[in-house]
Amino acid sequence: MRVAIVEDDDGVGAALISALATREYDPVRIRRGIDLLLTHSRYDAVVLDLGLPDMDGLEVLRKLRAVSEIPVIVLTARGTERAVVRGLRAGADDYIVKPPRIAELIARIETVTRRATTATPASAPASVVVTGDVRVDLAARQVTVADLPVELTHTEFEILRLLLERPGTAISRHQLMDRIWGDAYVSISRTLDVHMAGLRRKLRRPGLIATIRGHGYRWEG
Repeated sequence: MRVAIVEDDDGVGAALISALATREYDPVRIRRGIDLLLTHSRYDAVVLDLGLPDMDGLEVLRKLRAVSEIPVIVLTARGTERAVVRGLRAGADDYIVKPPRIAELIARIETVTRRATTATPASAPASVVVTGDVRVDLAARQVTVADLPVELTHTEFEILRLLLERPGTAISRHQLMDRIWGDAYVSISRTLDVHMAGLRRKLRRPGLIATIRGHGYRWEG
């Protein structure tokens, strides 16, 4: 199991890496919050300090929760009741005050990852989605409108596929950017706009992809 240890203190980080490695985990040390946001899909769980050099850990946690359900254990010196409540409300699966007892930390990692593994998986999207005269074969990566083939770029098709995973559900811009480019927060927001405009133009069905102001998009199927 790959575990991201997000910790800027070298001593604490090294101790956690050593402790997890001896228990057959595959821990990876990360020092900055932005690095976790850009690489979170590589890991099975996260141990997150809140005092990071580039941004507050709670901000990292909120941004991570906008795009991912990866199990997160906050490990911090902030131990007041208010701090614990804020961490849990920001999306932490568990909260531990430093210094941690290693056996307890391991047990909590096992617990949160077991919950994630046994959670009921979302239903698999249909391989063929038909909305009006628009037909999308996800397996064959073929799209037709009024029985005429539509040629999409790789990125346009990936946007379409993600929207069709949950028709009728709003998908945030951050989710789309994270799933397609692995980068929800840096510099590719305009790139999404360009590809979305191309997709809509090729489908030629205004309103089929609704814009949710300030959030993202929804397939109106």
